Amino acid sequence: QVQPVESGGGLVQPGGSLRLSCAVSTSVFDILAMSWHRQAPGRQRELVAAIDTGTTTKYADSVKGRFTISRDNAKNTVYLQMDSLKPEDTAVYYCNADGGFIGTRFHPGNYWGQGTQVTVSS
Repeated sequence: QVQPVESGGGLVQPGGSLRLSCAVSTSVFDILAMSWHRQAPGRQRELVAAIDTGTTTKYADSVKGRFTISRDNAKNTVYLQMDSLKPEDTAVYYCNADGGFIGTRFHPGNYWGQGTQVTVSS
């Protein structure tokens, strides 16, 4: 069973930073592609960032240059460092495991965390 568990959300002012963490209970973390997605009220869930089992990453255009995805295989954890946050980044952020790249597109896997709320507001 692969179970992602997110943490690190909260309220932050515009221009601030947050780091989300996602710990995954599995013995095969190092072979899982990982990703972060978000869903704002009234909007579809969208890919924010993805990382494969190596160093290949993909970012939504709206977060490029501001967000950084990384992973620590020794800790079974994937991170999302979010800098220069904007009010439009407000959403529930979900961690996903076992997705994959097909060409340049990233497709999420079957394993989702419960989500963590990020609110950017003054």
